[in-house]
Amino acid sequence: MELLIEALIGFVAGVLGGLLGLGGSVVIIPALIFYLSQTGGYTGEKQHLLQAAAMICNVFIAAPSTWVHWRAGAILRPVLVVLIPTALLGSLMGVAVSNSFVFARRNGPYLAMLLAGFFVFVAVYNVIRAMSQRDLTAEFDEDRTYSVWRTALCGLPMGFFAGLLGIGGGTIAVPMQQIFLRVPLRRAIANSAVTILFAATLGAIYKNASLHEHGESFVASLRLAAMIVPTAILGGYIGGKLTHRISRKALRVIFVVFMIAIAVLTFQKARQALESEARRRESESNTEVVASVSMLSERSDSHGNVDGCSPRHRGGGKESGRNRPADEHRRG
Repeated sequence: MELLIEALIGFVAGVLGGLLGLGGSVVIIPALIFYLSQTGGYTGEKQHLLQAAAMICNVFIAAPSTWVHWRAGAILRPVLVVLIPTALLGSLMGVAVSNSFVFARRNGPYLAMLLAGFFVFVAVYNVIRAMSQRDLTAEFDEDRTYSVWRTALCGLPMGFFAGLLGIGGGTIAVPMQQIFLRVPLRRAIANSAVTILFAATLGAIYKNASLHEHGESFVASLRLAAMIVPTAILGGYIGGKLTHRISRKALRVIFVVFMIAIAVLTFQKARQALESEARRRESESNTEVVASVSMLSERSDSHGNVDGCSPRHRGGGKESGRNRPADEHRRG
């Protein structure tokens, strides 16, 4: 039953991802958090396992997309020359921060809370873009040169948040390319897909190799990813087909509502996990206090018994001492 649910989560993630243009992990991580919360199996350590598995899924989901964009000639190589290296650096930094003491082990739900905040940011950005009449790509020129620092400003945050939260990073890189580089949407998506393939691969290797720091095994991560990837790819194909049958306005509304809904759900489940952990620690602390008091009480009783016998022993010694001269006199 568990394997079936995981496969179903992959399929739903693929459909919604393909329909709304989302990376698989944006759906996979919240869905797995919800599922594990219902079964009582969601803990801080599990958050790191879910992110590690989701990063593997990102690689396989981005690979076919990269090939399609490459064949279509939608990729801007001058942008990728800077975007990929900076995203790789950001990915390493993000995973390192996610493994730090701030988020390590039982503090994993704080990562889920950050993920929820990220979902809200994406939803708000899309609402603002829908209300704006400004064309961000009006100045686009395919043959122009691109500022290195502006491109790095797109790649570094993309990689960092991808490594920190276990996401692909396309929801960051696409709008930032439009804002800072004036790249059209189709080109920005193509550049992001290629960059995700590289950044997710490096991030997945690093995250899975460090899972033991959180009490989890990379074998469990591989098993989880193996159940999700095939159905996610199938769902992505179906979702992509549905995209062309729904109006752009309706898609934007669905996207915003969906992002807010999973943000609330993810934050709620993460908070519940932290509260459960706090209760567990309090219970363990109370148990230790009771055990310590009981031990002290036993030691006190033991000392009391010894002290209670001592006067009689000491008294007996004095009494024997007083009688000793009389005994010696009688013997004499």
